Amino acid sequence: MTDIIRTINTRDPGEKEFHQAVQEVIESIKPVLDQNPQYRQEAVLDRIVEPERITTFRVPWLDDQGNVRVNRGFNIEMSSAIGPYKGALRYHPSVNQSILKFLAFEQTFKNALTTLPLGGGASGSDFEPKGKSDDEVMRFCQSFMAELFHHIGANTDIPAPDIGVGAREIGYLFGMFKKLSNEFTGALTGKGINWGGSLIRPQAAGYGCVYFAAEMLATRNIGLEGQTCLVSGSGNVAQHTAEKLVELGARVVTLSDSSGYIYDAGGIDRDKLAYVKHLKNIRRGRIKDYAEKYPSTVYTNADYSLDYNPLWSHRAVCAFPCATQNEINDKDAYNLINNNIKLVCEGASMPCTPEAVDIFLERNVLFASGKAANAGGVAVSGLELVQNSMRLNWMGEEVDKRLQIIMKDIHNTCLGAAEQYGTPGNYVNGANIAGFVKVVEAMLDQGLV
Repeated sequence: MTDIIRTINTRDPGEKEFHQAVQEVIESIKPVLDQNPQYRQEAVLDRIVEPERITTFRVPWLDDQGNVRVNRGFNIEMSSAIGPYKGALRYHPSVNQSILKFLAFEQTFKNALTTLPLGGGASGSDFEPKGKSDDEVMRFCQSFMAELFHHIGANTDIPAPDIGVGAREIGYLFGMFKKLSNEFTGALTGKGINWGGSLIRPQAAGYGCVYFAAEMLATRNIGLEGQTCLVSGSGNVAQHTAEKLVELGARVVTLSDSSGYIYDAGGIDRDKLAYVKHLKNIRRGRIKDYAEKYPSTVYTNADYSLDYNPLWSHRAVCAFPCATQNEINDKDAYNLINNNIKLVCEGASMPCTPEAVDIFLERNVLFASGKAANAGGVAVSGLELVQNSMRLNWMGEEVDKRLQIIMKDIHNTCLGAAEQYGTPGNYVNGANIAGFVKVVEAMLDQGLV
């Protein structure tokens, strides 16, 4: 296995996020490889870490001053072993091939855990929608889709919203896809409810994360009601993680964005959360405005010179990192443990560094990796596709009920796989093993392709 890690480090130097994602999976699956010698004979590791297809393209567009701007676009099709490619569509200045390969790799196993027939992929651009006008975002999305539409489709590759891509962007993207392809199909998920979207889809990743956390806590006879929770981020996943926590009686005290974070000791209740949604989704403002609206709140500017994040230094029982990758490092992990943390449930993709994960596991903290805990988003994306193919919309209660069942099943699958391969209670190993075995068995069934 060290040969595989050495190979990808040499072949793809500098792709640190991708290397990190691969190493985490490979370290978990050693018992599986030992018990299944055929996997090594068939070189499944060499095959599963190499994307089936990578496309890079330029995206020219006009800003409001009539200037030509150019960004870079990517489409990563990692694995179609169990279904069409499905994964994140991200717009952010940090986007590069490494980040999208890591997202596509993670998505492959996450999708396998949902029981839905979906493969893994990712796409995106280094475009920054923040601060752009609606017309600029529309022109960019139309130019981006002018290339992407060659590679996507309901039975080929189905992108879904991620950082920087919300209802506005999906609307512009789908409109251009429909015009270019002359098809009204489920080629994108996260669509508006009036034109092919699913109820509960915007809430799914956050709600699912909380449902998964509740299942984990139940193994130790702990409930969410009355528990103090730290949540990072203030985008879609963070908003709906906080919403479901509040609904279940927990007390959410933090939210953040790239400018800083708020600490509201009294708790972010439904009315305050409604303000956050308006602030971030409609006004596209900054989280510091929350402190102006609610003066008892403490706002702390982001200080990137620090080697820790003060958000994770507050006393709480549960932590839900919902912002971005590697936001919790080893120092943050110790700060959380020293402040009574009992559970860390990843709402974002890979928000904890390997060192932080090791610390949580060593200290017996309940820890769920994003490929299991935030699988609710892709699960309901899959349900959206089912509704599209049937030309109907389910009621929100039905979708939410299906989501709860899926998250419970994922939880039990992770526990079962961890138990079977000798690491009982280790959700990281359980998620990696269960997803890996399903994908590999499908690969072997389909021959050397």
